[in-house]
Amino acid sequence: MTESAMTLSAAGHPLPKRWLAVIATIWIGQAVSMITSYAAGYAVVWYITETTGSALMLSAAAICAYLPQGLLSPFGGVIADKHNRKTVMIVADLGVGLVSLGLGVAILLGQVSFALLMILVIVRSIGQAFHGPAMMAAMPLLVPERHLLRINTLDQLLMSVASIGAPAFGIFLYTTLGFHTVMFLDFFGALAAVAGLALAKIPTVIDKTAEDQHVLANLRDGWRALSTSRGLVILIVGVTVGMVAFAPLGAIFPLMTFDHFGGDGYAASLIEAAFGAGMVVGSVVLMAWGGGKRLAGLIAVAAAIVGATTMACGFLSPDMFWAFAALCAVMAMACAWFNGPLITLIQRNVPEEKTGRALGLAMAGMGLASPVGIALGGMLAESIGVAPFFVVDGAICLVLGLVVYLPKSVRALDHAPADQPEAPSGQAAEAEA
Repeated sequence: MTESAMTLSAAGHPLPKRWLAVIATIWIGQAVSMITSYAAGYAVVWYITETTGSALMLSAAAICAYLPQGLLSPFGGVIADKHNRKTVMIVADLGVGLVSLGLGVAILLGQVSFALLMILVIVRSIGQAFHGPAMMAAMPLLVPERHLLRINTLDQLLMSVASIGAPAFGIFLYTTLGFHTVMFLDFFGALAAVAGLALAKIPTVIDKTAEDQHVLANLRDGWRALSTSRGLVILIVGVTVGMVAFAPLGAIFPLMTFDHFGGDGYAASLIEAAFGAGMVVGSVVLMAWGGGKRLAGLIAVAAAIVGATTMACGFLSPDMFWAFAALCAVMAMACAWFNGPLITLIQRNVPEEKTGRALGLAMAGMGLASPVGIALGGMLAESIGVAPFFVVDGAICLVLGLVVYLPKSVRALDHAPADQPEAPSGQAAEAEA
């Protein structure tokens, strides 16, 4: 095959004929790990609920799950650009798995405590802070440009599927075989992820100019690479503000079901299932469609849909529960159209040797948005009521969707050429087994 006829990756590197098999090998391992991680995470939540019954303890666990990832993702991006991304992912997966194994042994010996559980939650969050940027920065090296958005959306699809079935799976194991069994299963899930990565060939791209730089200088380089595109920065800020507004809804959905519609636990679970199913459908639609050429426009439309459906939920009368479930499903479909397009736009507009840092910075903003939003939204919902909060929250998202696409620099993202570059742009590139 001649060089001109070769299939090139989104970053412009020649791809092997079996590139799809490489992607499948990686993602099968990641899917197994994701399911076991969700099962273990829900088992931890249920153990805290069962043994303490404390909302404060559950809130502390939620903060431990979000905060380390938000704070450390920029440094995870630095590591991804300075070292072998495959190795970074393997170390992150294996580290989390070993902690789960240790916790499983401690539980088996009767030494479980809230402090030990928080160590697991924090280590899992730290692992994601390093695994996430490395994984997303590696994807443009492994797939053709035309499939990049689909692969980026695959992560959202797997999380949606796992969020629907894994909690029930985790509780089943917890109640039938014991808490320690779920932790051991999480360890084997991590081994599956490591095996998938170890068997795959992932090209390594290292920014030679950053090797001797201080970590803050590395972060500054990542910000410069990101801020070169003003439209990209505006879009990231808009999505982050939207996440601050939207994050409280996850905690307030059950309260809306109970207080406004007079529903029970079964009704609350139906809303969670409707939202999860909507996320799955939205992800599948995006993967099948490919997102088109206007990804920034798609993000704006998704924000407007989320805002409109959220506002509509707040205007429903107490006897319209099924309309609430349907609106939640539509809302979730649109929610699935944020991450994949945004990550793809970052990958397209940042040099490959700086992609890890750019993605790490973006992940930090979005990661910190959730705990901030939950804290602010909880206070607002408490003061104005749950249904009015849905109206206010939806209005914020709707306005964001309508205005974020107005700047020319944002619209320009949808007109930038996405053709394959003729040669690798990294400072150093090599095939890594």
